[in-house]
Amino acid sequence: MASNPHGGILKDLVARDEPISGQLKDEAATLKDIVLTERQLCDLELIINGGFSPLEGFMNEADYTSVVDTLRLSDGTLFAMPVTLDVSSADIERLGIVPGARIALRDPRDDEALAIITVDDVYTYDRVKESIHVFGADDPAHPSVAYLRNRVKPFYVGGRVQAIQAPSHFDYVALRYTPTELRAHFKKLAWRRVVAFQTRNPMHRAHRELTVRAARQRQANVLIHPVVGLTKPGDVDHYTRVRVYEAIMAKYPNGMGHLALLPLAMRMAGPREAVWHAIIRKNFGATHFIVGRDHAGPGKNSQGKDFYGPYDAQELVEKYKDELEIEMVPFQQMTYLPSTDEYQPIDEIPAGAQTLDISGTELRRRLKTGAHIPDWFSYEAVVSRLRESYPPRNKQGFVLCLTGYYNSGKDIIAKALQVALNEQGGRSVSLLLGETVRDDINAKVGFTPDERHENLQRISFVAGELARAGAAVIASPIAPEERSRALVKDTVLQNGGAGGNFFLIHVATPLEHCESTDRRGIYAQARRGEIRGFVGVDTEYEVPKKADLVVDVTTQNIPSIVHSIVLLLETTSLL
Repeated sequence: MASNPHGGILKDLVARDEPISGQLKDEAATLKDIVLTERQLCDLELIINGGFSPLEGFMNEADYTSVVDTLRLSDGTLFAMPVTLDVSSADIERLGIVPGARIALRDPRDDEALAIITVDDVYTYDRVKESIHVFGADDPAHPSVAYLRNRVKPFYVGGRVQAIQAPSHFDYVALRYTPTELRAHFKKLAWRRVVAFQTRNPMHRAHRELTVRAARQRQANVLIHPVVGLTKPGDVDHYTRVRVYEAIMAKYPNGMGHLALLPLAMRMAGPREAVWHAIIRKNFGATHFIVGRDHAGPGKNSQGKDFYGPYDAQELVEKYKDELEIEMVPFQQMTYLPSTDEYQPIDEIPAGAQTLDISGTELRRRLKTGAHIPDWFSYEAVVSRLRESYPPRNKQGFVLCLTGYYNSGKDIIAKALQVALNEQGGRSVSLLLGETVRDDINAKVGFTPDERHENLQRISFVAGELARAGAAVIASPIAPEERSRALVKDTVLQNGGAGGNFFLIHVATPLEHCESTDRRGIYAQARRGEIRGFVGVDTEYEVPKKADLVVDVTTQNIPSIVHSIVLLLETTSLL
């Protein structure tokens, strides 16, 4: 029998509001609107289909503060993750966002109105506090802390929503289930016990053995419930992963498992995220939930240590087991024993026994370099699916981002590098001179920080798409802010697929040289106040902290700089 929804009632807002959806759609056409970000879109879908029950909208200040401080909504209900709708001050003024206002929420992909929010309140928040309380540290090495710093706007809007329609999907439609649909599926098959397995990575033999073992120990069936929303930058894209999941489902005993996709935007929040995941799987009808080693952990912090302890997530879920009302299935890491050709939990392996393992990092290295992946680790069908999306290293795309002052030589280097890479052959080469990406730009125009950041958003999106297709991309924006450079890198890693190879090159030519050799007199105009916001004059250039290569045209000539960049690519086997 499926577990009860969190809070007792499944908040399927699409079903609740279906009788008035036509009226809501007509009303939305008359309202001002917010076009959602990708994360907001994922959150809204799980709000309106009941996956985030008992939520009926984006959190108001009382709920947000309570969740951040205590892992509970303001009414005391357990809920581990803040779910918020962020806006800028310009949005508030432009849209008239005040308590009582009704705003349409639109899908960024097709501009369809999905819901209407009735504003409860508009409030500010403490980024540092949210980072420390929710993610454990205010450390930009954590992808969600970096997201909070670089992408989340400074105000949150709270309020309940009315659903017009669910977002449309054109990929893997047959595998996308709402909580209501999945519960009905379990009921039809008479599945009384369902063990849910969360993953954002490809599955291999160890995952199959882990889930089968969990199901057999509890006389249950298995729900493979992978995330296909936002995951960690650099993860394998969801198209590839779903093909892998489909291949591995054939390796399960007949009738044991079911595959369904979850449009969740992960936060990589470790223990808190594990509690959140348990609530979500409970809403989807699962009775058991597997929590493994370092569940939803983002990896290493800035000091090179893990953000969370290996079993912190299991301990927090255990702490709230009575309120969660979904049984945790704790599992340690599975390890291969070559002597018996089987996988066992690491705590059950006899002392001195030989074991073999391949880490996720090592697997990604082997995929990117074309190295052998043994059959004890994965199935041939799985590896072949992964190979389709990970061509040989010398066929993968990459992005070279050259940053520096105006007239630092970065554009000349970029053009020379384009020639050198065209001479090498094997890839198309695309050149994105940062200040010419906008049609209306010219060298005399100064940017505000927000305009420059927006310009970098465009560059990063285009660069990521080109790199995904296998192109060599050379971008040379001024990019004076660390947050903007981080945005470019994250976007390329997130969207570039196998082409998510990113290199930051700081063209560190001194400002004095850039200005003294400026034949066009742009710096002089900026000094006279004719150009505002000019980097190096009245806007600071933040020196990159972690450039992959630093060059300077006052100490190196252009051919030697180009050669050093080519060597950088060669050392990573991209050339």
